[in-house]
Amino acid sequence: MNLSKTFTPEILIALFAATVLLVGALFWADQEPRVEKTDFSVTYIASRMVYVGLGPKLYDLAEQRKLKDSVLKYGEPLIFEHPPFEAFLLSPLGALPYRTAYLLWGLINISIWLNLPWLLRPYASVPRDTLGYLGLWLLFAPLGVAMFQGQSSLVMLLLYSVAFICLRRGRDFRAGLALGLALIKFQFALPLVLILLLRRKWTFFRGFLTMAAALGVLSFVAVGWNGIWGYFQLITNVAVHPDNSSFGAAVGMATVEGFIHAMLRGALGRFVLFLIVSGISGSLILWTAMNWNRTERIGDRQGSDLMFAAAVVVSLVTGFHMFTHDLSPLMLAMLLVSAHLSSSPPALRFALRGCLTLFWIPPIYFTLLAWHSFYLLFPVLLFFAFGSIKLAARLGSVPPSIQQFSAVKPVQRASEI
Repeated sequence: MNLSKTFTPEILIALFAATVLLVGALFWADQEPRVEKTDFSVTYIASRMVYVGLGPKLYDLAEQRKLKDSVLKYGEPLIFEHPPFEAFLLSPLGALPYRTAYLLWGLINISIWLNLPWLLRPYASVPRDTLGYLGLWLLFAPLGVAMFQGQSSLVMLLLYSVAFICLRRGRDFRAGLALGLALIKFQFALPLVLILLLRRKWTFFRGFLTMAAALGVLSFVAVGWNGIWGYFQLITNVAVHPDNSSFGAAVGMATVEGFIHAMLRGALGRFVLFLIVSGISGSLILWTAMNWNRTERIGDRQGSDLMFAAAVVVSLVTGFHMFTHDLSPLMLAMLLVSAHLSSSPPALRFALRGCLTLFWIPPIYFTLLAWHSFYLLFPVLLFFAFGSIKLAARLGSVPPSIQQFSAVKPVQRASEI
């Protein structure tokens, strides 16, 4: 990408305006009482507990509540259930006043948000118009929710993006390191890792294990054996109580688990529901890996990009404990699919464009949340994954000369989607 052509005066003005908009929204959010009701409140409490030496009690919910009550006046009854190493890595924030820490973390998130478009632009040729491309980044609601809530979902999008680029360049070990860091939200990282493991990406897996081991050491340093055991008990409790609103009820999530519980809870027992969810999730992971292997054997790079997009979606819907901001990595999948829509048959192109349109309409997310029906997004996500795999298979059956001709079209057309 020619940066001298990309950063025209119009683009620089747009970037400045986007920066002002996001930073202004951050300062607006950093006001009591709303700032204390964000998800960042529990991240701050965890980082502060590690900072002041209370790491071994990190997953003692009474200790979390006690410290929260002493620091925050308007805190929500949320709990910290992320891995210990996250609290350790963010412990410097615990040394700061709460609102200062929120602002600093928000500025880091904004920096990631505004740099990711340029990192991914070489792989996202649609829309050709750079202003339109930047507009899509600002329209995707989960990114804004992640910033407002002070979540780490933008970091997850960054790590997924780095892993994608490394895999595409044949740097599998580095890709494994990136997805190892993505264990901050292990429920989404592990399905993607499993897909790549089923594809026998051993170099990638060595990188992943290397980073996982390093983070395991940091977790031990942060909380000790007692803290690690407490974390295991807490996560087990969250997993076996999917209807507990204190942890986030499953029906409020656009996952296999959320959809199955919404459709069948009350009709079937908890163990039967667990078996159904596990069976569907395992089948999706295996099916994605098999299709990706088939695409790779053909040697089609465009198809591999689409299979990575499908794998991202599958990793999200087969995870658990997913909220709006957790859909942030979907942005990568959406851009990759958009870049290859011109190669799809009319019916498939129409269907995938319909999915993309829904994903890029902010009110959709907030309406589903207000109706307590976020699980209804799951069928759309699943169809989007299936469509991506179907398009990858079609590209593998098209002669290379035609593929190259089709691949040029997104760059020549300013409004592909």
